[in-house]
Amino acid sequence: MAVSTTHRRPGTLARPGSRRPAWPGLWHFLTFAAPGTLVYTCLVLLPIAMSVGYSLTNQALLRPNTQFVGLRNYALLLRDETFLNSLRVTTILTLIVVIVPNVLGVAVAVVLDRRGWLYNALRSVFFTPMVISSVVISVIWTRVLADDGPVNHGLRALGVAEPPGWLSDPDIALYSLASIVCWQMLGFCVVVYLAGLQGVPQELAEAAAIDGAGPLRRFWKVTWPLLAPALTINTVVLLISAFKIFDHVKVITNGGPGTGTTASVAFVVLQEGFVENRTGYASAEAVVMLVVIAALSVVTLRILQRREVQL
Repeated sequence: MAVSTTHRRPGTLARPGSRRPAWPGLWHFLTFAAPGTLVYTCLVLLPIAMSVGYSLTNQALLRPNTQFVGLRNYALLLRDETFLNSLRVTTILTLIVVIVPNVLGVAVAVVLDRRGWLYNALRSVFFTPMVISSVVISVIWTRVLADDGPVNHGLRALGVAEPPGWLSDPDIALYSLASIVCWQMLGFCVVVYLAGLQGVPQELAEAAAIDGAGPLRRFWKVTWPLLAPALTINTVVLLISAFKIFDHVKVITNGGPGTGTTASVAFVVLQEGFVENRTGYASAEAVVMLVVIAALSVVTLRILQRREVQL
């Protein structure tokens, strides 16, 4: 009895029940993903794993014998006044850097959301500080805010006998430092909010105007809810940037004036690791900083994304 066999011609579709071999797709995925994955593993995951390992030892750069100490470094952090003070300083810095550029960024973006060469030029002016090195920015502002700098010279010319020590007074040095960081990050917020404003449908604003809504009410009820994704991006980026700030602190105040008045967590970590030669202890501080940043970022992202869904 003859048995008939059917062969699928080239170019015809496979039957619904048949499965395509997975290896070609997996090979293509590995080909494209392997370089990036390798770089990320070597430059991010591996250093994090090494830091966690060092934090469980008394590792020091100039000490030949390294011993396992368990969680002793983490226990010492809870009683370390220097580290606890750096957390307080970093918290204040973060709150200022997250709030001020966001508020000013929205205002500036609304003003610059117009056509014309002047507004294009102003956008470039506001964004310029973002592309300049933080060290260069810090050096410039150190000269500007010095006790004998241009700002105090101007105040004396206006009749102020004793201008404030912007960077030498322990009571205001932290806020001066935060203002410099806000000034540099403002351009980023402006650009992100401008992108969000350009995605707002004009029909909604025109319909609100026809219904009698004024400019402020139109912004609050129509524009601001549609800027929720831009707010999420700016808040998370500013949060991470502020919490790991180091360059500005090192160049402008070096942790002073006084003892630790502007010392951030990142500044203390590098001081402990490379100046005090306590690599294991500094690694424990770095791990705590990583956990705090990750937790705050996840919570902030969840809250803001939930607001986007509700809107």
